[in-house]
Amino acid sequence: MLNSITDGLLCCLMGKTTNAVGPLDSIESSNGYSFMEVKPGRILRVRHSAPPRPAPEGAEEPQHPRGTVHCKRRITVYRNGQLVIENLGDAVRSEILHCPNGSGEPTSTVELELSDAAGQAPAGTPGCAMREAAAASGKRRKRKPKKVITIDCKKQITSCKGTHSDVVLFFIHGVGGSLDIWKEQLDFFAKLGYEVVAPDLAGHGCSSAPQIAAAYTFYALAEDMRAVFKRYAKKRNILIGHSYGVSFCTFLAHEYPDLVHKVIMINGGGPTALEPSLCSIFNMPTCVLHCLSPCLAWSFLKAGFARQGAKEKQLLKEGNAFNVSSFVLRAMMSGQYWPEGDEVYHAELAVPVLLVHGMHDKFVPVEEDQRMAEILLIAFLKVIDEGSHMVMMECPETVNTLLHEFVLWEPETPAGDGQGEKK
Repeated sequence: MLNSITDGLLCCLMGKTTNAVGPLDSIESSNGYSFMEVKPGRILRVRHSAPPRPAPEGAEEPQHPRGTVHCKRRITVYRNGQLVIENLGDAVRSEILHCPNGSGEPTSTVELELSDAAGQAPAGTPGCAMREAAAASGKRRKRKPKKVITIDCKKQITSCKGTHSDVVLFFIHGVGGSLDIWKEQLDFFAKLGYEVVAPDLAGHGCSSAPQIAAAYTFYALAEDMRAVFKRYAKKRNILIGHSYGVSFCTFLAHEYPDLVHKVIMINGGGPTALEPSLCSIFNMPTCVLHCLSPCLAWSFLKAGFARQGAKEKQLLKEGNAFNVSSFVLRAMMSGQYWPEGDEVYHAELAVPVLLVHGMHDKFVPVEEDQRMAEILLIAFLKVIDEGSHMVMMECPETVNTLLHEFVLWEPETPAGDGQGEKK
């Protein structure tokens, strides 16, 4: 604690940040880790594991028509803030759709208030809110909409096995983490034969840490992830994100709908546009944050884990989590500005999504993931009772099983065979 205070005072007096991750000169691969220069002087550490594959002896495994679904929906935004989602295709069926309210009865139209207007609605009763909105929809529909978006495409959703050479799994961590928080998942899927890719965000882990706040805006980091994705992507790519990392997965899925096959969101929160808080502790000067770093680390341990024992402390240490400089932490929090990432943006996604939530998460309420499940076209929501924000570290076996089941999942019903069931 004394060292932290001393370093903080030196930071104030000398105008320098301490414990910053320095730039890396080497970009040579070693033991599965490599260093990728996404821009001049901006270098990311990447763990890339691609198992050796024998030459194919015969024809590739045929694509089954039962994996094809018709994704068709109309998204209407009214000037009063009303969001109307009409699912018109056959993509969302009872065996695919997770119903947040526990009801198996489908509806053809969902009417929701946009985030700012919906804050007063009870978050725990999404199904009731939908039915009430649908009952009063007649008059509102007659109003002239502000914007109408139509999604009409066919998606082939197939089982992705470790033996398939065209499948790549991307893992993206959040603020304060590193690729090491995915150790259990990376080892698990690599042993099953999957090709896995996990980068350190700028300023995190062993990636370079530019000493300029603009290097940590959402857009700067998203372009880094775009560069990593374009380098390693194949035909069927599955994105797995945690916390802030979920936003980058959403961005990539929106930008590359033909390449992103499935998305997994772990404690990612609701489908709301990002905007930094004006009253956050992270708006304090860097030197003050550095003095408070032991308190912040303890607060993260209490909020991020369901239990706060020696095991959890060791997990944080091994995962290199919350081990970033005060400057990077402050810049990351203040750089979370992404107005495009609102509910309409998420509603446009036609990719299957698995939502994993740790019940004891104090950073992300379960209601936010329930809201996300309402907005997305094809979504499963799985809640892990024993987990918190760092659920993939607390309950690795459970998380690995859920992820693997979703990676292998494909819809049973062929396109056009049945009525369009809606969320």
